[in-house]
Amino acid sequence: MVNICFYFQVHQPYRLRNYSIFNINNNNDYFDEKKNKEIIEKIANKCYLPMNNLLFRLINKHEGEFKFSFSISGTVLEQFEKYCPKVIKSFQKLARTGCVEFLNETYYHSLSFLYSKQEFREQVEMHKKKIQSLFGVTPKVFRNTELIFNNKVADEIKKLGFSVALAEGAEKILGWRSPNFIYQTPNSKVKLLLKNYKLSDDVAFRFSNKAWEDYPLTVSKYAQWINAANGNGDVINLFMDYETFGEHQWADTGIFDFMEELPEELLKHPDNKFVTVSEAAKLPVRSDIDFPYYVSWADTERDLTAWIGNDIQNSAIKELYKLEKHIKNIKNKKLIDDWRKLTTSDHFYYMCTKWFNDGDVHKYFSPYDSPYECYISFMNILNDLALRVKSKKDKKENYHLDYYPTDNPVTILE
Repeated sequence: MVNICFYFQVHQPYRLRNYSIFNINNNNDYFDEKKNKEIIEKIANKCYLPMNNLLFRLINKHEGEFKFSFSISGTVLEQFEKYCPKVIKSFQKLARTGCVEFLNETYYHSLSFLYSKQEFREQVEMHKKKIQSLFGVTPKVFRNTELIFNNKVADEIKKLGFSVALAEGAEKILGWRSPNFIYQTPNSKVKLLLKNYKLSDDVAFRFSNKAWEDYPLTVSKYAQWINAANGNGDVINLFMDYETFGEHQWADTGIFDFMEELPEELLKHPDNKFVTVSEAAKLPVRSDIDFPYYVSWADTERDLTAWIGNDIQNSAIKELYKLEKHIKNIKNKKLIDDWRKLTTSDHFYYMCTKWFNDGDVHKYFSPYDSPYECYISFMNILNDLALRVKSKKDKKENYHLDYYPTDNPVTILE
């Protein structure tokens, strides 16, 4: 028998305004509300609403045999509530079917595990409470931002009560093994579902690529590839961005028709079964698997270089986290919220300077003309944030902030 585990990542960041040096100390509004509203409404109409409706129909059509899982970031949930609440209602409608699982992640879709374990724990708890409040369920499975994972992540989430996590099925980790089995980390014994990136990316990235040797991707062809795992795998983990449907792959590519027909085609095979992530984790563990270094689902390297692979990315994120304890000591809700929205991984992704295919992907997702434009706006905002901290600092704290013009990053001196 082969189990089919669909997991969809739903996320949108708070996009920044074009924030110049002249805005510093004059404007604390860092986020482009007009653009954020337009993007949420556009993608809601192209992806979230039609795809949610389609999945709901499929659940009913197949009488509960069709199941899947979501991880929805706190930043996009907030924007749904503010700009398009009917999207929240459509996810709640799916939740009530009992065929959908919601996963836990960092609330702000951040890289906090790499820079602040305390902030990481706080964001995980914030996200858990948000999922509980909106969908009435407590997440049991953890998915770190961008599938960033290693043994240390496993150890930390085990302390937080998670015994199951998602990760990338990268060859440099798997070696000769297949991603189509359940593994566990050697020390913490966290069960792992590893993404079958080839079959996932066939839909997420290659579906409309006419230069692809397997174009067009038909339902029967894709089902044959999945069926081939029978007898040679326990679970096929199909992990992808939810925006694949209607946004990255437009409706006129046939992506919705493909998804509508796929469950029926797969269920024709008597040994196939759809499962949520938690159900998949009940399958037998085949062996330990070591994650000695960080792996992600981004770019050909599947490492951290999509976010911290150059000097401007490292400069921006290190200066951001230097502000953490000073901002939290002030205990100003707006200040903390602004800072946390800047921790979202997308801001650093936009600063990537890679070339060739990976560079094209980064440019596709970025709202900026260049990585340096993003860096300049981000660092200008950090300078303004530092000035706000300086003006509001608690006089009991024995620290001070030194402010520098935007051609130098803000610096904090103990």
